[in-house]
Amino acid sequence: MKIIFVRHGEPDYAKDSLTENGWREAECLAGRISKWQVTDFYCSPLGRAKDTAAPTLKKMNREAVTLDWMREFSYLIDDPITGRHGVPWDFVPSYWSGNPLMTTGTDWVDAEIMKQNPEIKSQFQNVCKNLDEFLASYGYIREQNFYLVPDMEGRSIAQTVAPGNVRTIDKLPDESDEPVIVIFCHLGITCLVLSRLLNIPFPLLTHGFFLPPASITIVSSERRWGKEAYFRVQAMGDVHHLLVNGEPISPAGSFATPFPG
Repeated sequence: MKIIFVRHGEPDYAKDSLTENGWREAECLAGRISKWQVTDFYCSPLGRAKDTAAPTLKKMNREAVTLDWMREFSYLIDDPITGRHGVPWDFVPSYWSGNPLMTTGTDWVDAEIMKQNPEIKSQFQNVCKNLDEFLASYGYIREQNFYLVPDMEGRSIAQTVAPGNVRTIDKLPDESDEPVIVIFCHLGITCLVLSRLLNIPFPLLTHGFFLPPASITIVSSERRWGKEAYFRVQAMGDVHHLLVNGEPISPAGSFATPFPG
């Protein structure tokens, strides 16, 4: 199973839409995604995600199912250091990295700053619940910190593919018919979902990774032992489709200038 998260194009937050650059980025995405064999399309209910999806869906004559729980995770707090009133990430390094709750499992929701807004914990739990149900609909059942695929054939792959090792290459299963899922969404909610899939604390993802506007993040299930499965990121924040079309990488969501190459 491949789950592909597409962050919306450069945003016009005031209009909940896209900037002129963002619309060009959406067209670049359409050129790339339209070459894929996509099983199902999904989209956040927010305008900037829908607008990003529109050129792709039109080009492929497809429709997307709206997932309300994939809206941006924008439950606001007041930053005690900077005074910023905004999303529950983008804290200064000394503040978040020195707090054990922020760097351990799902304990980050119990950090004092997160308690400012009770919706943070309740909506995190809601996202986890909906994600588990979503994956279950494709045959992946959450079992503690990994997944079971009870209705799929068991596998036994003891080692990764080694170049030149025909035996390991032959052991890789044919996954040409696996579902390919594309979700048009946002930076924060993508990191939140990844935190659930990969068992990595949400603050580590939001502060450690930048997903540019119109970027693509590819997550693949790996079924290699019995009926157990885990998810692994194959690409994160990929903007190849922008670079080959001469489009600059938007810094929206970053505190540094993106590398242009």
